[in-house]
Amino acid sequence: MKIDVTTLAAAKAGTVDLSDDVFGLEPRSDILHRMVSYQLAKRQAGTHKTKGRSEIALTGKKFVKQKGSGGARHGDRKAPQFRGGGKAFGPVVRSHAFDLPKKVRALALKLALSSKAKSDNLVILEDTNVDAPKTKALKDSFAKLGFKNALFIDGAEVNQNFALAARNIPNIDVLPVQGINVYDILRREKLVLTKAAVESLEARFK
Repeated sequence: MKIDVTTLAAAKAGTVDLSDDVFGLEPRSDILHRMVSYQLAKRQAGTHKTKGRSEIALTGKKFVKQKGSGGARHGDRKAPQFRGGGKAFGPVVRSHAFDLPKKVRALALKLALSSKAKSDNLVILEDTNVDAPKTKALKDSFAKLGFKNALFIDGAEVNQNFALAARNIPNIDVLPVQGINVYDILRREKLVLTKAAVESLEARFK
């Protein structure tokens, strides 16, 4: 699959041949859904917590006689039915993460890349080199290229000036190639890969 390479100045810089094994697959929504659910569950904090009856700071003394009171047979005030008592079956600190096979995760990333290529929302950029971290200049470049909602994936290291200039622009994300993930790809309209990112991804899946 051949695709044009562009520059930040909106000039053509040749073409690049993309691997069909990475960018030419038929998208599958079920695999993508599993991967997004996996990512969101894994990053969920899981720090919610309530106190059970064994953790409440109240006396454990039996406050009413077992018989003769005309009421129910209660033990201590820490029981869940009383005000200030412990919560019955309340949330505890835990991890929400679940397992997903490594091959499924790799396939999901290739499917996400392929879905962007198939919908013509994949852009190959020559590089992200800019002379100075100027947000206004970068916004003008994005306007020429039509980037209003995009994820930029650079090589092993993101150009520092580009990252600083882009961080204040709404709906623009910048990641190194090691940080590429299905959720961030799907949440942005355009996927912009540098030539270095393409080479790294194809080497990763070879």
